[in-house]
Amino acid sequence: MTTTATERNRPTASARRADLGSFLRTRRERLSPEEFGLPAGSRRRTPGLRREEVAQLAGVGVTWYTWLEQGRPIRASVQVLDAVSRTLRLDPAEHEHLYRLAGVPRPPAGPVERHPPAELLTILDALNPLPACVLTERFDVLAANAAYIAMFPTLGTAPKNILWCLFSCPYCDPFAEADLEIPRMVARFRAAYARHSGEPEWDSLVTDLQAASPRFTELWHTHDVAAHETGRKVFNHPRTGTMTFNATSLAVHPAADMRLSVYTPVDSHTASVITRLLAGDLAIPPCPHG
Repeated sequence: MTTTATERNRPTASARRADLGSFLRTRRERLSPEEFGLPAGSRRRTPGLRREEVAQLAGVGVTWYTWLEQGRPIRASVQVLDAVSRTLRLDPAEHEHLYRLAGVPRPPAGPVERHPPAELLTILDALNPLPACVLTERFDVLAANAAYIAMFPTLGTAPKNILWCLFSCPYCDPFAEADLEIPRMVARFRAAYARHSGEPEWDSLVTDLQAASPRFTELWHTHDVAAHETGRKVFNHPRTGTMTFNATSLAVHPAADMRLSVYTPVDSHTASVITRLLAGDLAIPPCPHG
């Protein structure tokens, strides 16, 4: 059987366990005994906490924790990893890295951060007259600039879920090529859902969408998946016809599941429409469904 380059470069289980041991050692060595009310002592040969101290503070067996740092092939439960993570005071990125090295599924997600940082909002406003918004993987609009709200008045006012708007209210559909774009969006949502299955916020949105739209249900059951992509997008405007943009999607806050989506006009007609929208010359009637 031929071994591919990807398979040759993929870390082996033993290499991953060795990395896990090194990672745990560096994390405990950066902590001081005094932080936990332990005596510093004069006979410590290495900085930070001892293995037995980490084990005691985490409520796990000293032998088990020693084997974990030694890279032995032992099974670690979610509960034990969480206890070790709390003891070592790991941040969210380190917590997820611990799970990955231990070979278990990613830690359960906490509440979705709904407030983009102030510096991101400043960037968003500075992008005018380019329409731009901050989205989550669920297609929740967390923030939008004036150009985006002017172009998509039924979608741009945050907080609002784009998928819910599209499938519960046909009036909200802005796509000139909806038969291509909407299945792609559902495929991106399906790919993201695989990382969040079982989380109430995600499961309830899928349930609500299926109850509201046979079309969503049909697309959902194809199990098509897709990654975030850049490319040309064509939108309908009820007053001026089509607008064409190059869409760019950037991950700006991975830990909080935020992406910045920016739309750059590809022709003078689209650029002039955005200018007129911002000036209030082409106001679109509000959605009759609220």
